[in-house]
Amino acid sequence: MATVPALAAAAPGAELEPTSIRLRPVGDHDVLIQIAYVGICHSDIHQVREEWGAASFPMVPGHEIAGVVTQAGSGVKRFSVGDRVGVGCFVDSCRSCVHCRRGEEQFCEQGMTSTYNAVGRDGLPNYGGYSTHIVVDENYVLAIPDSLALDEAAPLLCAGITMYAPLVRWGAGPGTRVAVVGLGGLGHLGVKFARAMGAEVTVLSRGSRKQRGALRLGADHFRATEKPAVFEELSGAFDLVLSTVSASLELDSYLGLLTVGGTLVHVGVPPGPSSLSVAALVDGRKSLSGSFIGGTRETQAMLDFCAVHGIGAEVEVIDAKQANDAYARVVDGDVRYRFVIDVTTLGRADS
Repeated sequence: MATVPALAAAAPGAELEPTSIRLRPVGDHDVLIQIAYVGICHSDIHQVREEWGAASFPMVPGHEIAGVVTQAGSGVKRFSVGDRVGVGCFVDSCRSCVHCRRGEEQFCEQGMTSTYNAVGRDGLPNYGGYSTHIVVDENYVLAIPDSLALDEAAPLLCAGITMYAPLVRWGAGPGTRVAVVGLGGLGHLGVKFARAMGAEVTVLSRGSRKQRGALRLGADHFRATEKPAVFEELSGAFDLVLSTVSASLELDSYLGLLTVGGTLVHVGVPPGPSSLSVAALVDGRKSLSGSFIGGTRETQAMLDFCAVHGIGAEVEVIDAKQANDAYARVVDGDVRYRFVIDVTTLGRADS
């Protein structure tokens, strides 16, 4: 097995440090990907800090991967050497349950196999995209259209599909009114997608600091929720409200923003339980739901949509040696709007 450079956390809460990892062999249906860019997702930080339960170490994070195929197994049919490809949050599933057959592998009844912090079905540990290469079964690899820059495409493999999927599922389009709560790594892509789909888009943020950015990204309106009157003024104003924040919301207040039959969808996960008055749902036939990334088919459709509409993530490209500082800045909300590691710098991370 080949050995390649990587960034890893040796223990829970440890800083990322340069190391090397062994790649699994390239099987008949696998492709070897030389990684060009990998996005930093807040979930990387949660898992490195073991904030989501027991984790496996050493951990090489990264599930927003963009690169180029450098080797294809003898049975590979979908990709060739030189193809531009991406890998998202999972790299395998049972392939036989009803959800896998529907192309919704993220809900696999046996559990999807995560890109990192997991053990593959071959018994080997999975290491993520903070490395120069990765071996993945072709069925879990996405084609990145030529018109998308690889650095801007990388965050689409998690943040992008996280926002695209609920907008499609709940029918965002001409004549619909969509509110995006929070303008960060997720929210900024939600604005771009909803606008490209033809919806009227409003950004809801606690203060007014992000107003200029929201309008630049394509939002039609911006409202600061720190002003109590906003919830009265916007009562019944939206068909769909997407919450990207991980903080707890006053659910009754946000449900009040929905028109009859409207839906409030969580893609951010608050740290603790939330409560609401059932009357807030009954009055107006409203719905409260959630959405979790997307399957391979829908992720490919999202990438193709991005190519047609010229959508990429707003990124700050960093050297590998800046990854720990980037983690601190993500926690502080100091990024516009997604950090992406230039993996070609990985060999110089300790210099």
